Amino acid sequence: MENWLTKRAALSPNKVALIYQYTDFTFAELNSTVQLYASKLFNFGIKKNDRIAVFSGNSFNGYVATLALQQVGAQIVFLNTRLSAAELSFQIKDSEAKLVLADDSIKLDQLRKIDEPVTVMSKILSMERSPAYSPVAEFNNDEVTSIMYTSGTSGRPKGVLQTFGNHFYSAIGMSLNLGINDHDSWVMTVPIYHISGFSIMMRSLVYGIPVYLIEKFDVKYINNILINERASIISLVPTMLKRALNDLQVGQTYNDNFRCVFLGGGPIDNWTLLRCQLLEIPVIQSYGMTETASNVVALNFQDAQRKVGSSGQPLFPVQLRITEQDEKGVGNIEIKAPNVAKGYLNRPDLFAAKMTDDGFYQTGDLGHLDDENFLYVNGRKDDMIISGGENIYPEEVENIYAKIEGLESIAIIGESNDDWGQVPVAYITTADKTFLNGPDLIEYGRSRLAHYKVPREFRLISQMPLTSSGKILRRKLDQVDYEKL
Repeated sequence: MENWLTKRAALSPNKVALIYQYTDFTFAELNSTVQLYASKLFNFGIKKNDRIAVFSGNSFNGYVATLALQQVGAQIVFLNTRLSAAELSFQIKDSEAKLVLADDSIKLDQLRKIDEPVTVMSKILSMERSPAYSPVAEFNNDEVTSIMYTSGTSGRPKGVLQTFGNHFYSAIGMSLNLGINDHDSWVMTVPIYHISGFSIMMRSLVYGIPVYLIEKFDVKYINNILINERASIISLVPTMLKRALNDLQVGQTYNDNFRCVFLGGGPIDNWTLLRCQLLEIPVIQSYGMTETASNVVALNFQDAQRKVGSSGQPLFPVQLRITEQDEKGVGNIEIKAPNVAKGYLNRPDLFAAKMTDDGFYQTGDLGHLDDENFLYVNGRKDDMIISGGENIYPEEVENIYAKIEGLESIAIIGESNDDWGQVPVAYITTADKTFLNGPDLIEYGRSRLAHYKVPREFRLISQMPLTSSGKILRRKLDQVDYEKL
């Protein structure tokens, strides 16, 4: 395909492409800025197929530099800015990145502790442009454009090789599902260095719609945009959605052009979804991962109300099946689609082990389909608790408890037990001035769940260990200090 940025600038030069701190940039202006920066990158010695690590938050410089690397033809290695120096060093070395391009508007403390070469983005800005530079003419579907390391909820992170074709078919699938039109604009609060953020950048080029680039999750600033601007879609994870709802004042509603919260990053409890219904805030749940270049399953507007709790149906380019089902129809979620990644960097064996003989990717998640082919995700296979021969899915239990007033978050894990093999225990965080006690919480669960699913113990902690995308790191819960309730 033709270069997406230059083609979009030719097709929609005067259409707004980016809104950053109340400043609008058209596609023509964005393209000119990106090409200038790309020319300077080229002059700095960055060329096609070089791997360049990017250490940046959701800043204007980071947005431009990321697009500029595509124009040069470099492969972008996205670095999570919340990682430790040791974690960053591993990913830079594992990817064999030629350079770390860092946004000097954020703290670079972790980078100062590593040995790899680092150049700040402002240094590139001060360089001369190269007269020999020209942007790549085509984006080849099979070419790797981005490398993202998995969150590492278990084991060492792996570099996921994402191609232009992966991102294109991801964008097309979502466009068909949401019915994207010229009036849409997408609010990007999730990080560029995650697939949820970078996919919004790529969709903007494919669809020709503006992106509201949000540097940090300031709930009042974001709600102000959703109430007073023309923003139509926002990507959030469950914790972000809850904070946005809690900040709304009585009688406040989002703007007339607003269409939906596009929700990813894990399951959401039914109580929060009910609050959204009461406030007339449509929520489109979805399912996807780094290895699928964002979403492969999503609800649509027509089914959002009647299928609350479902992640939706497979997007048009996607095949989905459930294998090794138990008596309740719960089994392994497997995906076959053109947006499944090319593989794991330096670990083709690991990726090959996740592929079936007939080309399906084994996600490692458990779920079931209803009679209309809507997917319900039960949780990670590794998270499932087996107690006395019974399967317990943590998300099911968490969903029951999530509606308790004052209980901010809950995570269920299995703990070894001589009699039952494993028993469920719960870690919770609460709002200020909230008092909850273990016996009452156990009784609450027993009136709503099979007794074997009810946590044996409730443990109060100050905060949940999370990945930067908002997912709970269950494997770290047993390392957290707690107070037994």
